[in-house]
Amino acid sequence: MTADSRDSSDPARERVLESRLAILGLRDTAAVICHNNRTVMLSLTRNGVLRLHQGYASAPDRVLRAIVRFLNPRVPRVLRRAAEREFLAFPVEAHAPLRPRPCWQEGARPGDLAILRRLENLHRTLNAAHFDGRLGQIGIRLSSRMRTRLGELAVDIRSGQPLEITISRRHLARHPWLEVEHTMLHEMVHQWQAETGQQIDHGRTFRQKAREVGVIPSAKRTISVEAAKRASG
Repeated sequence: MTADSRDSSDPARERVLESRLAILGLRDTAAVICHNNRTVMLSLTRNGVLRLHQGYASAPDRVLRAIVRFLNPRVPRVLRRAAEREFLAFPVEAHAPLRPRPCWQEGARPGDLAILRRLENLHRTLNAAHFDGRLGQIGIRLSSRMRTRLGELAVDIRSGQPLEITISRRHLARHPWLEVEHTMLHEMVHQWQAETGQQIDHGRTFRQKAREVGVIPSAKRTISVEAAKRASG
């Protein structure tokens, strides 16, 4: 899922949370960093940094114990899934309300409004043509930070509801509009998965629906030479 990561670092809160997790059995973490990410409750980086939603600082021990259990690779998968359900059920937003998002994630550029309107019209057209108009209206955003991805769907991790579709600025600038349409349709298949309560992935259901609407499930496109070098390196 996409990272809408606005860090809300509070060293005192982080030290207390790290201490509580350690007492409950957390091991092999380099640090605990709090964030206010609405799509990812927790993540563990390769260098052992645990990024955790700041709302968990107010969670009872049973919820933190579930986090510890989830992060332990030696715990059986079925128990880890149960632990995941338990900590995701904790209402972090009630303890760390999400600040209203600005209209623009990054500075608006000349021509953005026209592009966004065109993408919104494209979404409506594809919705009517391939989904019988059943998909909900969704926000669309442009991103200059996406270097290897063409587009992505952000989904609320707790409710499973789609939040917005992001399209790469590089994709728009370097590839024909027909390919942008294909990217939009790809993300709309993910939106369909989310709205129908399915897991968002590229598995059998995705591939079946993608073929139905005319998306090549395995299609990939490198946005830049630099990105290709990084991927091959």
